[in-house]
Amino acid sequence: MTSLLVTDIGELVTADPTLGDESPLGLLHDAAVLVDDLPAPGVSAYRMLEGEAVPQRGSVAWVGPAASAPAADRVISVQGRCVVPGFVDSHAHLVFAGDRGAEFAARMTGEPYDGGGIAVSVAASRAATDEDLQDLLLYRLAEMRAQGTTTVEVKSGYGLSVADEARMLRLAVEAGVEETTFLGAHVVPADFRDRRAEYVELVTGPMLEACAPHAAWGDVFCEPASAHAFDGDEARTVLLACREAGLELRVHGNQLSAGPGVQLACELQAASVDHCTHLAPADVDALVSCAATTVATLLPGVEFSTRSPYPDARALLDAGVSVALATDCNPGTCYSSSIPFVVALAVREMGMTPAEALLAVTRGGAAALRRSDVGHLGIGARPDLTLLDAPSYVHLSYRAGVPIATALDLS
Repeated sequence: MTSLLVTDIGELVTADPTLGDESPLGLLHDAAVLVDDLPAPGVSAYRMLEGEAVPQRGSVAWVGPAASAPAADRVISVQGRCVVPGFVDSHAHLVFAGDRGAEFAARMTGEPYDGGGIAVSVAASRAATDEDLQDLLLYRLAEMRAQGTTTVEVKSGYGLSVADEARMLRLAVEAGVEETTFLGAHVVPADFRDRRAEYVELVTGPMLEACAPHAAWGDVFCEPASAHAFDGDEARTVLLACREAGLELRVHGNQLSAGPGVQLACELQAASVDHCTHLAPADVDALVSCAATTVATLLPGVEFSTRSPYPDARALLDAGVSVALATDCNPGTCYSSSIPFVVALAVREMGMTPAEALLAVTRGGAAALRRSDVGHLGIGARPDLTLLDAPSYVHLSYRAGVPIATALDLS
């Protein structure tokens, strides 16, 4: 094992208020970060534990002024650039095949989104080979890392059969994804449209049994306004079955209209309720009361891609709601893997400050995944550093559309 000093950091965002300027950003200038317990160059990044290969990632051992930095085996100078915690994308659908560009073009001329296009992705994904799906997934994961994302949640949901849902989650695990989510309750497939109860039984029975070994989370698209998604009673049945199977809970809620999704997520203490586009006052009150357990994850790339109204992030933050931002990268409603794009939208369209938006894709995303080891650069955290080709984190939204962020390679 070896140590590494990342130094000459012009501006360091630790997202740890006990460090730096004691603000939520934990800002330091002319700083350095020491990482311990990294595999030495040329040494495998994995070790064997109980017969299984376990990644060795190291941890943050010291943070402070560059002039006071301790010695290290290796040194990387970032030459005055800004370093922020690696982005945590807590909502993404990356295992799919096919293209829905025509659907996007139709929406840009006024056609509304109701979830029906998911069937197109299901058909293409079912027809794809394991190798094709794996290649596409690995490409998208690399694309995210090249834009600064170091932790990502990946859902199933484009198989909607026992075998296809299970293989999607298995492929995600094989690709090294830690945060995998069972989303067999994405929509009701066409062949079950007149047998909804039977599909819910399939999801909560054989499909869940096949998928649970490959998943950490269970999710449901709770949207009574859509004939394709699940109403409150159906969603509750799915979520309770997932909990019984040992999965923690997430919810797609209140995307297309006000509905029971937010209330259900808070009642069941789901880690996150995602979208939150259409909220009644009672929904905001519920999110405030459950802020310690349930994060409102906003997905502005969806509103950009569907011409829908943006969530009122300013009102949620002012009320005391826990807020995260994520891409919802998927082939239908937001085919973007870019957290910097999401940050820029949140600042421009949703009333968030650049600091609030950055915290929402770091600490906020980590909270939505109930992770304490990512989303910040405090002592003991994973050494997930994202380098900005800029002097300040403000440039994430200031230089919208410019590829200034990338995950720092510590190897």
